[in-house]
Amino acid sequence: MPSVDADIAVVGLGAMGACALWRLAARGTDVIGFERFDPGHPWGSTHGSTRLFRTACKEHPALVPLAQTSLGLWRKLEEASARPLLDITGGLMIGAPDTPVVAGTLAAAATYDLPVRTLAAAEVTDRFPQHARLPDHHMAVWDPLSGVVRPEAGVRAAVSAAQEAGATVYPRTDVSGIDLVAGGVLIRTAARDFRVRQAVVTTGPWLGKLVPELPLEPVRTPMTWFDARDDPASFELKRFPVFIRTLPDGTGIWGHGAVDGHPSKVGLSDDPSLPVIDPDQCDRAISPADYRLLSEIVTAALPGLHPHPVRTTTCMITRSPDGQFQVGRPHHDPRLVVGGGGSGHAFKHATGIGELLARIACDEAPFLELDVVDPNRFLR
Repeated sequence: MPSVDADIAVVGLGAMGACALWRLAARGTDVIGFERFDPGHPWGSTHGSTRLFRTACKEHPALVPLAQTSLGLWRKLEEASARPLLDITGGLMIGAPDTPVVAGTLAAAATYDLPVRTLAAAEVTDRFPQHARLPDHHMAVWDPLSGVVRPEAGVRAAVSAAQEAGATVYPRTDVSGIDLVAGGVLIRTAARDFRVRQAVVTTGPWLGKLVPELPLEPVRTPMTWFDARDDPASFELKRFPVFIRTLPDGTGIWGHGAVDGHPSKVGLSDDPSLPVIDPDQCDRAISPADYRLLSEIVTAALPGLHPHPVRTTTCMITRSPDGQFQVGRPHHDPRLVVGGGGSGHAFKHATGIGELLARIACDEAPFLELDVVDPNRFLR
């Protein structure tokens, strides 16, 4: 291959890409990064003021080491940026004992001996009266290492830390193609082509456009915030901590109390019926249909909140067929690493995934059992 512009290019500087750029630059790697918008933009999957952080990962016990690594790296990034990124307040996982939110959390905690505790329904409503209409047979798992992480601030902090460590960033640069060529990769942009030895592609809902063999489904999902009716203090983050709750009919909701001047954030868990979209055609307008069901649920389950949201916006999540991430080398090609398919639960792991991507790109030993996230599980 002719002379290269860098050893590694990171394409897409959202949650995973910004952190991969940081972790690569921290190693002294010759790395460049491309972002079609500006770092910390609101047009993809990495925005919305806050995201939930959990350590006892209900999605799969093998993700616990990823959460633990992420926690340490969020703290390290806070030190580097001198700004708060993560608030650990503890969190509630509420539902019937056999629901994934409860059983999955307990399985993860048992596998790694995490310091969770269980609460009966009466204990939940006594300690956290914001939650109403809990059936007597429901329960909660208290994860003391849960909280909220700030997405826009986190992305900007990671990109800044990467630049300080020597990375070159090309904002407002749309990558139209990634060609695997002899000896490396050709990164195509409107300005010019870039040649690198390998590419880390982390373009969120646009990942399937650049690496089309990956099974990925982008969907549009609203984000909503609600004011307290009568007692705003009871809905501050410290008194109304993060939660995921499965209702008796199986509907899932999640949220947390007011933080950083934003009121309580509450949302519906991923709805399998949401249609797959073209991320370039995402409808950014909000209509009452986007929050009608959630307003009804808030009225019944969280009656201390006004049911009509005071702030709304749109987001995109990208599903993988099994709900787990896709992190690794498709077809084991040494020129390409991908990170995506977050399935709505990736942001808390962003720093850890960035470290994992950097280790894969640098042929270092991983800290996670890769079979859980390897994209080749879909490509064999």
